[in-house]
Amino acid sequence: MKCLLPSAAFASCCVLALAGCASLPRYSHNVDANVRSTPDTVVWGHLPGARKPVVTVRSGQVVRIDTISHQGVTNGMDPVKFFGDAGIAANDVLTDAMDVYGKVQRPKDSGAHVLTGPIYVEGAEPGDMLEVRVLDIDFRVPYGVNNSNKGSGVLPDLHSSPSPKIIRFDLQRRVALFAPGIEVPLAPFMGIMTVAPPEASLASTRPPGVYGGNMDFNRLGIGSSLYLPVHQRGGLFYTGDAHAVQGDGEVNGTAIEASLTPVLQFIVHKGAGKTMKWPRAEDASNYYVMGMDVDLDVAMKEAVQETVTFLGRERGLTPGDAYSLASIGVNYVVAEAVDHVLMIYGAIPKKLFSTNAPFWAGQR
Repeated sequence: MKCLLPSAAFASCCVLALAGCASLPRYSHNVDANVRSTPDTVVWGHLPGARKPVVTVRSGQVVRIDTISHQGVTNGMDPVKFFGDAGIAANDVLTDAMDVYGKVQRPKDSGAHVLTGPIYVEGAEPGDMLEVRVLDIDFRVPYGVNNSNKGSGVLPDLHSSPSPKIIRFDLQRRVALFAPGIEVPLAPFMGIMTVAPPEASLASTRPPGVYGGNMDFNRLGIGSSLYLPVHQRGGLFYTGDAHAVQGDGEVNGTAIEASLTPVLQFIVHKGAGKTMKWPRAEDASNYYVMGMDVDLDVAMKEAVQETVTFLGRERGLTPGDAYSLASIGVNYVVAEAVDHVLMIYGAIPKKLFSTNAPFWAGQR
């Protein structure tokens, strides 16, 4: 197992607002390894078993990971032509995207997503929990794509053919220029963050699951932690399906899909994944519990049960009191309604409690 560009002499600013947008902070960090997105470090649409790690890190280390949006490589033409038809200059198209389009094979019936990985985290064993801290996310290009098609999204008959909309960004002002007079604040996050599943491989990256995966959970931006139960030695973490911004539900099937570079810190919590049924998440304001199923009603029940379990374990509430607090103090939201396996999350406000454990107390 190898480490790409280890111990990189790279440091970002300390808890500063990004230019023009105080809602997107950057957190102090040093980067221990950089992983580029190349034909050797990405997979397309599936998670193969027994794939050699692209980097090996220790618990607590930080990795900067280039990712490539699948939009532009799954559209039936090379990326330069696809983006060129919308006025994007050829030198503004990532060479990585061209390389993946020409050299990486997408298996039949697999998902659309291009993922970078896997990352092997030393000490991560089945039964542990892997915490993934999102320290930063950078834009690789100043544009992205929202694309819907016949059969896509919650209104599958709205379109009769693919309808890609290429949207430019004003990165200084941190907005997407959707249309004249319409601007959408950028809120980048990774649509897919996943460990290897219990069965080691995954035929399609489309459905999320206990491993994480294609959750399209827009609260996983800068300053959040995702908690995943470990199923395979080393965790074998992948990320991709980067989103510049997305509404809850992702109702037409895509966000503004863009190529991003997240900076992630990996922390192993020994034995903490044994009782996890679904991933969880957290930020400075909320705890997030999740429920997933092909039936949205069942996903809702799963999310509420996760709330009751969480409040019992973390706050000592009886099931009855936890259920009561869930009803009066927790908001339940459809995270995504388009990927066969649907997801609902519950946001448990930390302000409900007189005390909370310090968030990211161990950040270096």
